[in-house]
Amino acid sequence: MNIFTKNFKALKQIVLYEPPKDPPPFVLAEAERSNDTPAPVTSSLAQYEALLRYAHRLADTIEKSLTALKQPYQADKIAALKLEIAALEKQQDKLSPVLETYSLSQSPANQEISTSMEENKLTLEKLYNLPDNQDLIIRRLTIPAQPPVDAALVFIDGISDKNTINLAILQPLMLLGKRDKSLFQKAGLEELLAEYLPGNQVKLVHTFGDITSAINMGDTAILFDGLSQAALIETKGQEHRGPDRPTLEQSVRGSQSAFTETLRVNTGLVRTLLRTSDLTTEMLTVGTRSNTLCAVMYLKSIINPELVVEAKRRLQGITTDAVTQAGMLQLLMMDQPILPYPQALSTERPDRVAAALAEGRLAILVDGSPFAIVAPISFFTLLHVAEDFSLPWVAGSFARILRLLGTLINVLLPAMYLAISYFHQEALPTDLILAIGAAREKVPFPAFVEIASMEFAFELLREGGIRIPGLLGSTIGIVGAIILGQAAVAANIVSPITVVIIAVTGLASFAIPDYSLSFAIRLTRFVFELLAAMLGLIGVSGGIITIIVLLCSMKSLGVPYMAPLAPKTRYGYDAILRGPNAAQELRPDELSPQDIRRQPTVSLRWTKQASGKKKGDKS
Repeated sequence: MNIFTKNFKALKQIVLYEPPKDPPPFVLAEAERSNDTPAPVTSSLAQYEALLRYAHRLADTIEKSLTALKQPYQADKIAALKLEIAALEKQQDKLSPVLETYSLSQSPANQEISTSMEENKLTLEKLYNLPDNQDLIIRRLTIPAQPPVDAALVFIDGISDKNTINLAILQPLMLLGKRDKSLFQKAGLEELLAEYLPGNQVKLVHTFGDITSAINMGDTAILFDGLSQAALIETKGQEHRGPDRPTLEQSVRGSQSAFTETLRVNTGLVRTLLRTSDLTTEMLTVGTRSNTLCAVMYLKSIINPELVVEAKRRLQGITTDAVTQAGMLQLLMMDQPILPYPQALSTERPDRVAAALAEGRLAILVDGSPFAIVAPISFFTLLHVAEDFSLPWVAGSFARILRLLGTLINVLLPAMYLAISYFHQEALPTDLILAIGAAREKVPFPAFVEIASMEFAFELLREGGIRIPGLLGSTIGIVGAIILGQAAVAANIVSPITVVIIAVTGLASFAIPDYSLSFAIRLTRFVFELLAAMLGLIGVSGGIITIIVLLCSMKSLGVPYMAPLAPKTRYGYDAILRGPNAAQELRPDELSPQDIRRQPTVSLRWTKQASGKKKGDKS
């Protein structure tokens, strides 16, 4: 292969065109939108196919009848033929042209169950896209009743417990033996379910919508040939992890249990802390395609009923396709979704949920999410932690004040530094100004560029530390921040005072216990830095006023966000400061609970009672 050969091949490819040997790459074409309603030809074809299947079944019944008439009289066969003819009559009523056309125009999930096993099987195959979908299992069996009945078990592999299906459904039905009473009688099916199926939850339904809803949750449906109803048995058994230690809301003296991804495990964890019949759990579904199960929990005798009605109204008014986690549902329920401040508490701790329910709030748990949504809340609720009540009230109040000061430092410290550096140098002592000026003498960038670059680097380290698994992430974040700061100072890119301010600001951000609030505070800090660089202390003051107005105008499920300060309500010794446990006699006034009193005026009755020691006893 020399230069002449290469030039000859290149010229040949230009003059003589050859189609490419490789297939063309896949390009997704734009699809044409079609109406959801079935076409007239498709509807007519489906009607004719259903009538044809009915005709075949009718022909088989006629052949069975002729055979039975030619043989000696047998009461059992004649009774079975009568029941089969009655089932055919019910199926014929549903196959009338007007009713069939209406059923085809509606969703298959809204159709009623047919008396024909074949029709029911075809409907389920249409709903679950069989045979492409291999998750749905349809198990045919014969129940040895009198007469024998063909049946089918329908469940989804992976979310149903196969041992329960085998031992609690298949084995009792297939080893039933002949019953004296027929299943086609009025109470025959009810007696079968009551006597032979040991499932803890069994009910009868009449539509395919009820069947699909139960199957998608892990239950098993039993369809009977000749009966226009199905039995649903509770067989949920998807794999899940057990309760583990909290990862985001760690506590020294508090509970060490956290929620899991299984809804019923989470509701059980809350109920173990509130063992009362007053604790109410209502089940709702959100998401038109995901059908995610949600649990709304509250204490019925304490909570304001209007809060429950409003929460259910918002949940039922969500019409999105899928809701897969509690954070997504929380954003869909917010009063002001544009603002970054969280308007509901997201917690992974069952003890925080139980404490909130006892105050008159409600909790929403989402299946598949290890976090619970607590609402309504106030801004000060986000600064509370679970172990506040495990410490003496003085220590608990000091910790809350420390968190509040950390929040203010996180928002205002870089902005105040920029404002004083640019516009108000006289606000600091002369020696301090000279020290700052000497430290920044060799730095070629203005203070705003220093702060912005260090903030960007710190946020990169924070985000990278979160994405790195295990303890290695926090280690890399700390070491990276130290090395980066020292190298930046040595290279005269930033001044030492800037590194100190960014370090203090980052340390103060870790004092905010709620992750959503911490993220909102970080965004607010960037806005304050920009205002300080442009307008100085006037811009900072304007930003503070604007934030206060926004926070006072916000609502959390209809409750003022800054209560009990704005508007002023009855103080319950559990907002900014935490009073002694015995002094917290009233529930939060802004919630308007049915029972405002949490405990009597004298809750420590042992202090008013004499000890068991009698006068004169020395022991």
